Amino acid sequence: MDILIRRVKPAEYTTLGEITAQAYLQDGLLAFGESDWYLAELKDVAKRAAAAEVLVATENDTVLGGVTFVPSGGPMADLARPGEAEIRMLAVARPARGRGVGEALVRACVERAKATDACTALVLCTQPAMHTAHRVYERLGFTRAPGRDWNPIPSDEGFTLLTYQLTL
Repeated sequence: MDILIRRVKPAEYTTLGEITAQAYLQDGLLAFGESDWYLAELKDVAKRAAAAEVLVATENDTVLGGVTFVPSGGPMADLARPGEAEIRMLAVARPARGRGVGEALVRACVERAKATDACTALVLCTQPAMHTAHRVYERLGFTRAPGRDWNPIPSDEGFTLLTYQLTL
């Protein structure tokens, strides 16, 4: 496996947007499926790249997946506190799963956070059903921070995002 992790190129925005949207749709992670408002956010890689660092995993110039790394104080942070960086929108194309792509993307975010002087922790939120992702986070040293779990949308359905944290 010769996977390269690097910043996304503008020519890859549409591809990564589709990979991200399809990963969330196919895994049943959007509360309202195809009509979910968050689908447009997942597809809008240009918007993310303008406000954060969007990384892709590639192999032979084929995009396999991506992640958004939000440095401390970044405008795309959902739950990061001062001094914390955040990981958002991690997604791997279905054919590339099980090959360490997601783990390589998370490791790249950890390295970026560690390279930032004022960064003391890296945080992320995940859905309860994302068991494979939870195992990756835990293998890399992230621990649950249940006191920081939150609900991004007011709902009676109890749509709660779980928080994981890695102290640097």
